[in-house]
Amino acid sequence: MKFDKEKMRLYAITDRHWLNGRSLKEVVKESLDGGVTFLQLRDKNSDDETFLQEAAELQELCRDYKVPLIINDNVEIALKMNADGVHVGQSEKLGPVKILGVSARTVEQALLAQERGADYLGVGAVFATGSKADAAELPHETLKAICEAVSIPVVAIGGITAENISQLKGTGICGVAVISAIYAQNNIKEA
Repeated sequence: MKFDKEKMRLYAITDRHWLNGRSLKEVVKESLDGGVTFLQLRDKNSDDETFLQEAAELQELCRDYKVPLIINDNVEIALKMNADGVHVGQSEKLGPVKILGVSARTVEQALLAQERGADYLGVGAVFATGSKADAAELPHETLKAICEAVSIPVVAIGGITAENISQLKGTGICGVAVISAIYAQNNIKEA
């Protein structure tokens, strides 16, 4: 799938914590029906076989919606299933035919990731978040400085809700990445 920064407007990241008895495929479909434009499969606990099986199911669903599916931190699975891309820390490289997202917290990290071939950056946590215990809140001035320093798209991540999203206006981001703002809600499609 060709990389298109417009697809990054609403970037959802899966989290099993919010399933409440529903299947991952079911909640992802609801979120796609509701307008999610980019999806990251994040699963820190499943074995590779389970992860690959679920990734393949979600890939089929995402392709029906023409939404890129990115795999979190597992380059081998992303390559094995021919995923649209992978989101990693600061060190991986997949090559030109895949979407490569990289996490960054400083201008220096952002510039290095761009230089090494990142297609987009995930920057945060822009607000306090319960999804990643070690994520300290990033000043919005730093987010803005990163956006100004790089030419690739920047997606804000971390603690973003319907109530605080407006505080990111003017920072230069091209979209937001959310977990609980979608998947923790009773009506995922509406959220």
